[in-house]
Amino acid sequence: MDIGIQKITPNFWFNTNAEDAVNFYVSIFKDASIGRTIRYSGEGKEIHGMEKGTVMTIEFQLEGQRYLALNGGDEFEFNESISFIVNCDSQEEVDYYWDKLTEGGDESAQVCGWLKDKFGVSWQVVPRELDDMMVGGDRERVNRIMRSLLQMKKLDLNELRKAYVGE
Repeated sequence: MDIGIQKITPNFWFNTNAEDAVNFYVSIFKDASIGRTIRYSGEGKEIHGMEKGTVMTIEFQLEGQRYLALNGGDEFEFNESISFIVNCDSQEEVDYYWDKLTEGGDESAQVCGWLKDKFGVSWQVVPRELDDMMVGGDRERVNRIMRSLLQMKKLDLNELRKAYVGE
């Protein structure tokens, strides 16, 4: 992974399991790698509470996008106001990412292609074709797609296609 710093880098704030989360994400995405890891030195422990040697930050890359994971303690929690979209080329790809990312996650947070993984991070697993259907369709087609989509947890491309053509 290039060691330069990109202009904008999404930062995940984990309590103490940043390294576990990064290893999980890197195991799922095919074009993925782990970069630099910085560890707490012990300085400032009275402020951050982390033991010397604990991972402070870990850089990682998924599908060409770089991220940073931080072990920052339990001051903040993830919520659905930020999510990461995984655009998929086929139903098989939707199934793969859905199955991997939902493993150990919050089943009650699964709706309309959205999910929350076992670390509390929200993802949207979406077939690329859906975007074309929503943008390129007339209002009735879009309404049919929305009615179908709103009934799903994991998105079903065949059902969305049927809704698009009016079946």
